[in-house]
Amino acid sequence: MTSYEAAAPQDSEAQLPFVIRPETAADHEAVREVHARAFGDGERVPGLVAALRVARAPLAPMSYVATVDGRVAGHVMMSASRLDAPRRIVDVLSLSPLGVLPEFQRRGIGTGLIAYALAAADEQGIPLVFLEGSPHYYATRGFAPAVPLGFRSPSLRIPEPAFQVAQLSAHEPWMTGTFVYSDPFWALDCVGLREDSQA
Repeated sequence: MTSYEAAAPQDSEAQLPFVIRPETAADHEAVREVHARAFGDGERVPGLVAALRVARAPLAPMSYVATVDGRVAGHVMMSASRLDAPRRIVDVLSLSPLGVLPEFQRRGIGTGLIAYALAAADEQGIPLVFLEGSPHYYATRGFAPAVPLGFRSPSLRIPEPAFQVAQLSAHEPWMTGTFVYSDPFWALDCVGLREDSQA
């Protein structure tokens, strides 16, 4: 896949044409800004992106940007993870992070990035893509609750409704089991929810 042009859905706040394409090295600083502003937690999520770009993994990361008038307005990354299935270990992907600059949110960019990413993963023969996030948002964008489908969360700190999966064309019925994040997610404490230390 090379690039994808889209406009926002009819029910969005305003029509906003954008282009989705693979991320390049020249986009790195703009992508850092997207996640720093979208998540508002300093360098934690930008640091995760940087670590995933260079991590040793069985699958290369798949990283895409959405541009508006040439400006990077959104970014999505999928990186190698594993499924500990009964038959064997299965290479799968984790969709994280997904970010859109605040001024471009609710314009269809996030939806477009997800659709593009899942189509790209499907083309590469990836059987499953996992994430943790809002079930209200992702349920209409190709994801379903993972636990009822036979998958086990990697952490007790992930609320069950937030643990979701997209089953792609290469998925086979025996591919169930425990999802395992790659090392950068654990090293940077980007798995699940921590308790509020001030509670």
